[in-house]
Parts: sequence; C-alpha cells; structure tokens
Amino acid sequence: MPIQSKYSNKQVEDIVDQLLNVLTQKNATVDLSLMCLGNSITHIIKEHVPEGKRQAVTANFAKALEQSVK
Repeated sequence: MPIQSKYSNKQVEDIVDQLLNVLTQKNATVDLSLMCLGNSITHIIKEHVPEGKRQAVTANFAKALEQSVK
C-alpha cells in the first residue's frame, strides 16, 4: 500500500522548482548543489528534530533517498 503524504504534489513540486531555480541561477555544479542541499538537510535536522530522534530520521531519509534513485 502506498504511503499517503499530508502534502500535495503541487506543494512539493513548487518548492522543489524554487530550490532548483536558485541552484540554476547560481550556476551551481552537481557537487556544489549536493553540498548545499546536504548542508540544508543537516541544518533542518539539527534545528527541528529532537536529538534522540535524529539518528532514526537520518537513517530513514538516507534509505528513502537510496530507494528514490534506483
């Protein structure tokens, strides 16, 4: 059974488009883009996820990322 998101595809697509537009405007290479997005993810986790849950959130995120590129 597929997982239902509480966010619409439109909401997600709009934000992703904005993020990609910034990277394009800055002429960010693939490695710079990945570094920036990775640093953003780290910041979000450290600032908004309780310390006791960070490892699990990080592991779940990494697993989802890995599955999404297969």
